Amino acid sequence: MTEPLKMSETIYEGFEKMGKKQNKEQVPPAPPPEQQQKSSAGKQPKKSPANGAGQKPAQFKSLEEALKALDVSELQQQLEKSQNLFPENPSVWVKDLAGYLNYKLQAPEMEPTLSNHSYGEPLHGYRICIQAILLDKPKIATLNLANYLELLRSHQNRPVKCLTIMWALGQAGFSDLSQGLKVWLGIMLPVLGIKTLSSYAIAYLERLLMLHANLTKGFGIMGPKEFFPLLDFAYMPKNALSPSLQEQLRRLYPRLKVLAFGAKPECTLHTYFPSFLSRATPHCPDEMKRELLNSMTECLSLDPQSLGVWRQLYTKHLSQSSLLLDSLFKSWNTLPPKLRKNLQETIQSFKMTNEEMKSSGSSQEVMECNALCSKLQLKMKGRGFPWIRLLLAMMVFAAGFIVHDIRSQGSFKGQYQPKLCKSTHILFIVRLIQYCFSFSWLEKNAPYYYSEAVTTVGPVLEVVWEKTKIVFAFIAEQCSDLILWVKENAPRFVEWVSQVIYHCYRYTTK
Repeated sequence: MTEPLKMSETIYEGFEKMGKKQNKEQVPPAPPPEQQQKSSAGKQPKKSPANGAGQKPAQFKSLEEALKALDVSELQQQLEKSQNLFPENPSVWVKDLAGYLNYKLQAPEMEPTLSNHSYGEPLHGYRICIQAILLDKPKIATLNLANYLELLRSHQNRPVKCLTIMWALGQAGFSDLSQGLKVWLGIMLPVLGIKTLSSYAIAYLERLLMLHANLTKGFGIMGPKEFFPLLDFAYMPKNALSPSLQEQLRRLYPRLKVLAFGAKPECTLHTYFPSFLSRATPHCPDEMKRELLNSMTECLSLDPQSLGVWRQLYTKHLSQSSLLLDSLFKSWNTLPPKLRKNLQETIQSFKMTNEEMKSSGSSQEVMECNALCSKLQLKMKGRGFPWIRLLLAMMVFAAGFIVHDIRSQGSFKGQYQPKLCKSTHILFIVRLIQYCFSFSWLEKNAPYYYSEAVTTVGPVLEVVWEKTKIVFAFIAEQCSDLILWVKENAPRFVEWVSQVIYHCYRYTTK
């Protein structure tokens, strides 16, 4: 009887040791031909065992053929026999079952990682048992990851053995995303720089993320410590990955980012902000710089604590802060209103810090940051002079002024407005307005046209009015940003228009 597997042994080593003993314990080799001839001459031939263990197993061209030819009922008998002999020792059941499958599945040996095969296809009995156990109990694979990593590093010059360990532990991820991520982060990410192992590690990660479309089950596994090495592998040029593997990892990066930020990014993103900021140097690659700036903007937008973290890091990261300030200035119109409001206090704090650093000897970086802070403050005060809005307001005011003058004087001739309108070629428009607002015309024609309009288009207008209210409600919701601007700038604009009208009036009365 073989002792059960020790917990300190790896899956691969444990099954490897059992494999060396299987011919003695499970499938005794057939006697040599000479011995068979001697025994057959003096004794009657014994009846072969019911399970056919004494017969030489058939050879198959592929594992698929071997699995199709496997007698499931005989396999069940072997398992029941082992359970009866060792009722309280499941490890022996697995050992016996693996040995039986190794004996029956006589197919050519394939590479151990199954990268050329579809998911779920092991190579021999031990791998079938490993796969079955980890698909049913995936947490077993993550109980001792530190020891498995040490084993991988000690055997990194033996890639076949390393790939076999990675394959075996990776089976846990196909039924449980969280356990698969733990395996990948625990043993595959640390060896990602080893060329003989990196290809399988990234291929496994891609299969894992594509298999589990719902990433929420993987939240809470990855943090900044695991995320930023992945960002560096994906974007930093001339690292240990080949260009093709780097591109493959970059395609997976958005899903890894979702996993890292987790279910509540509004509470966690401030912990990522320092590492984003420190990497955003002026000399980092353009594609990486864009990703870092977008990520920092996301941190500032979703997690208000990121602004406080930025204020603390500002003096030691002036060049990086300059890049971020410039990015915020260029994308100001697309920033969320909440972020634009929250930035006011931070920019003011930066301005005060810049003044303090100027007094102690200014640098080019301080001057650049100070100039960008000033530009952002101008953005916060307003979006520039609203020429289009001013033109519309003046047109409405002019029309109202003319109509009021006509109705109060009762005549258009002899006033200053006709000369002004004639010189600007809008006399025809003014006369049309005068005709429309003539009291006699309204008294004569208004009742008739009103009655006809109510009869003809009344029902339609009611429907249009209801639809219009819905449309205006939608527009108001979508234009909340513009409405906020109007609320902030309308008083100054009205004051400015009043001054313009006053000066125009004084000029015309001279």
